[in-house]
Amino acid sequence: MAPTDPVLAADVQVGPPHEGGEHPVRFALTTEAALNDGLAFPFVYLGILVAAEGLAPAAWGVEWLARDVFWRIAVGTAMGAAGGWALGQVLFVVPRKAVLADTSSGVVALAGVLLCYGTTELVEGYGFIAVAVAGLVIRRVEADHEFHRRLHDFTAAVEHALTALLLVAIGAVLPALLAGLTLSGGVIVLALIFVVRPLAGWLSLLGSPLEARPRWVVALYGIRGIGSVYYLAYAAGKVEFLDEEPLWAMVGFAILVSTLVHGFTAGIAVDGLRGKEGEQL
Repeated sequence: MAPTDPVLAADVQVGPPHEGGEHPVRFALTTEAALNDGLAFPFVYLGILVAAEGLAPAAWGVEWLARDVFWRIAVGTAMGAAGGWALGQVLFVVPRKAVLADTSSGVVALAGVLLCYGTTELVEGYGFIAVAVAGLVIRRVEADHEFHRRLHDFTAAVEHALTALLLVAIGAVLPALLAGLTLSGGVIVLALIFVVRPLAGWLSLLGSPLEARPRWVVALYGIRGIGSVYYLAYAAGKVEFLDEEPLWAMVGFAILVSTLVHGFTAGIAVDGLRGKEGEQL
């Protein structure tokens, strides 16, 4: 399951650039939303290997670690850093008397990000990681430039429009998807959302300066599952599953449950922390 969808989880993420003073809870969930799509992909490949070759790590374990974990993550990081630096130069430095950032066109940056994603995938790196790293690098070039806020607003509008279309499409096919949901599949989804995700999030934050209550908020408010549609479609294109219908039913059920539960309670959780700590969240 893809954790912390960057659009649907907007209630618990940081605001636009230059506002500052972000709470650690928002910062942690925003960071996760930026990186999870790329860091989840090694496990997508792991699932493909298990489906294709069986549960025999001795046969494919070394190759999976070397290629799908270390190589692809390293390439994605390097390509993102290089692409972000190059795009930053194009936007803010060259040509010096008429930089593109002054045109207020977010389309230029979007095209650069897509180029970074595509070139990274061509050299078998993780494009999602490259895009996240590129965004961080671009942000460091002329960090105080107003273009960063305009770019944030532009990308947020594009993301919300595309997500709205995707949610409408999912809603249209949801009755058919849920028809294939089994009892065991439903239990697995509920366990992933309400047991596995919170425990994994809690354990990953051990040693962090967060107190218990904010730590539980970070651990709980993750899954929306929109990215899982892409993951499953990608896996289905790589290997033929014996029975694919229950998998799609589980993804649809996860999106439904998480969107309702997390969507309705995120604001309450944020308000609770704000009231308890007496600070802006």
